[in-house]
Amino acid sequence: MGNSLKAIVAFVPSNKCQKYLLEDLEEMPVDKMVDLSGRQLRRLPLHICSFRELVKLYLSNNNLNHLPPELEQLQNLQILALDFNNFKALPLVVCTLKQLCILYLGNNKLCSLPLELRFLQNLKTLWIESNCLQYLPEVVCELSLLKTLHAGSNALRTLPPQLQCLQELRTIWLSGNLLSDFPPVLLDMPFLEVIDVDRNSIRFFPSLAHLPGLKLVIYDHNPCRNAPKVAKGVRRVGRWSEETPEPRKRSGAVIDITLDEKPLLPPVEKMEPE
Repeated sequence: MGNSLKAIVAFVPSNKCQKYLLEDLEEMPVDKMVDLSGRQLRRLPLHICSFRELVKLYLSNNNLNHLPPELEQLQNLQILALDFNNFKALPLVVCTLKQLCILYLGNNKLCSLPLELRFLQNLKTLWIESNCLQYLPEVVCELSLLKTLHAGSNALRTLPPQLQCLQELRTIWLSGNLLSDFPPVLLDMPFLEVIDVDRNSIRFFPSLAHLPGLKLVIYDHNPCRNAPKVAKGVRRVGRWSEETPEPRKRSGAVIDITLDEKPLLPPVEKMEPE
């Protein structure tokens, strides 16, 4: 009954209804964080934009598809979570928040990202998983401080060569896309530490042994006939990983070895800025 009532109240713009949804959040919290996740919100209450010292704003799991221009007042914001909403386009006002370090946009309906995203030059973590992206927007390659990029569960078939300009990038998650080849640009990124291409359509893996920074490569659930070669000490998760041999060739035939599903990785929690 609680969630159903909130869903109904969210349609009513009166101050009393908004206070019910916000649980009387009228003053900026001491910890400079506001979490309005799962409140059935269809619009951001404007008085939140008056909390000019706000550092963290969580709006996950609502029914938002736009944001008010007044959001620009939150120039100290470092973390903004907009995941699990109904955004078909990223509101341009987000690109005015130049102190953002972490931006969560996953599980929306985004088909592209605006060129204005390049103004977020302090961004270190970008989550754009589970959207409708058929290509990785090249503007992402202009985020020079980016360390973590999560672009899984889209419809990516390749990556732009400009990605190698992101020399601070350490972790890239590409699981659940439409990659038929291992992205060549990743071979020119020696600073990468984690590469995840799980659940794609990659049939052949080139050697990754020349990547000195690599610590983990996840390549499971691909129709591959070989495991990627890696340097000593690099962990592989997938068929014929370090615990089992690659398939043996006998009379020109390949004998597949059936393995269990990969172990579940620990859930990724939303991060704090460094």
